[in-house]
Amino acid sequence: MKNSSKSFARHVRLFKENKGVLKSSQAIRLGIHPRDLYAMKDQGVIESVSRGLYRLSSMEPLSSPDLATVTLKIPQGVICLISALAIHGITTQIPHRVDVALKRSSEKPRLRYPPLRFIWLSEPSFSSGIETHAVDGHSVRVYSPEKTVADCFKYRNKITLEIALEALKLCRARKGSRVQDLMKYAKIDRVERIMGPYVEALL
Repeated sequence: MKNSSKSFARHVRLFKENKGVLKSSQAIRLGIHPRDLYAMKDQGVIESVSRGLYRLSSMEPLSSPDLATVTLKIPQGVICLISALAIHGITTQIPHRVDVALKRSSEKPRLRYPPLRFIWLSEPSFSSGIETHAVDGHSVRVYSPEKTVADCFKYRNKITLEIALEALKLCRARKGSRVQDLMKYAKIDRVERIMGPYVEALL
């Protein structure tokens, strides 16, 4: 038991050095044997966030566990559409899945949980307007409010025009929101003609 205790202390330190969360593949690379992961889980030292993703049980509860999971398992993705609207507080919708943007031609990630919806963007749309937000101690890549609004108009058939219009109104009401930014991303997303009249109506 003494050796096991020492081993767990080292493993816990490795978790803490990685913000308290590790994928099983990361843990193994760091020298944590799979049987130790299972033992730590059985003893309540760590808990499963999703398949193959563990966190220290002593940490504060995650406020957005789905976003933490997606960020760690799909680091190349960018949070978009309704999920991004929710992060920015410019929607009354409650996300029932995580919307993730990937660069066109990227391989579709295999992730059983949480529920996901992917959109595939080509350049320059994919790389434009990316911000980094701290969520549960992790850096989450998310499109800016203005870029997200443009994306919502681009994918209005997926999320409905009503949600896109609500997002536009709430975005315009934000302090620091600029029409120039909205129209810049509308141009990048090729929705200037569709979005422009609605933006002008709010001036």
